Amino acid sequence: MTAVAPGTGSTVRRILLGTHLRQLREACGVTRERAGYEIRASESKISRLELGRVSFKERDVSDLLSLYGIKDEDEREALLKMAREANAPGWWHRYGDVLPSWFQTYVGLEEAASMIRTYEVQFIPGLLQSAGYARAVMTLGRREALDEEIERRVGLRMARQERLGQDEASRVWAVIDEAALRRPIGGPEVMRGQLEHLIAMAKRPNVTLQVMPFEFGGHAAEGGAFSIMRFAESELPDVVYLEQLGGALYLDKREDVDPYLVAMERLCVDSATPDESIDLLHEILERDLNA
Repeated sequence: MTAVAPGTGSTVRRILLGTHLRQLREACGVTRERAGYEIRASESKISRLELGRVSFKERDVSDLLSLYGIKDEDEREALLKMAREANAPGWWHRYGDVLPSWFQTYVGLEEAASMIRTYEVQFIPGLLQSAGYARAVMTLGRREALDEEIERRVGLRMARQERLGQDEASRVWAVIDEAALRRPIGGPEVMRGQLEHLIAMAKRPNVTLQVMPFEFGGHAAEGGAFSIMRFAESELPDVVYLEQLGGALYLDKREDVDPYLVAMERLCVDSATPDESIDLLHEILERDLNA
């Protein structure tokens, strides 16, 4: 059994439990079709369970463990306990009225990640946004939304950010294109507050900030923004998150993830150093926003 670290969310518990059940099934030579028949479900349902994409019923897990020949009571109870914990709602579920289902997966993974590396070209990364900047961004694509909805969305973003100050918080390494720093989202006052907020966030021990300056020209991530999440659990692969207008892609196959790892490494080498990046933020604040 894999020990789940304190604070690991239900999303990762589902993935870990699904991975363990897959390993048990393969070890005893049972097909997905046979496993599905055992719990009165389809082969595709077993596939979704093993990928951690759906919730688990204790009865189903118990039946599968019996099918796989798991008789040791301690092992069975440990897996059944994980199934119960995997179904527990995360803290973000209280924002369900403004949280799309495709983004709930990301928030769950973000909470459990030991390292989040992100590149942004148009906006400041969500985890590093000030409330004023976040409010301006939320309003851009939802001009008909009520003020209450906008504030709920801002509240969710700030709640995600607050978790960076907790013990054993994720480490965040952000590379921000200079274009995002100079794009006047919300106007000069909002941008001033955002840049000051970035400088303050960069002082945190678990936050590293780099800027990809205009003067560098073309670079390794011209394809657009992306994030890479890494987990303490060795069984879990890195996950690349690509956000789209009305959804997202989650990549975890090695051949899909590797190009993004290479691009991120290249970005970190080619971008301004963390100290140079802070100097650039001060320069924009003092020269451009005070002009």
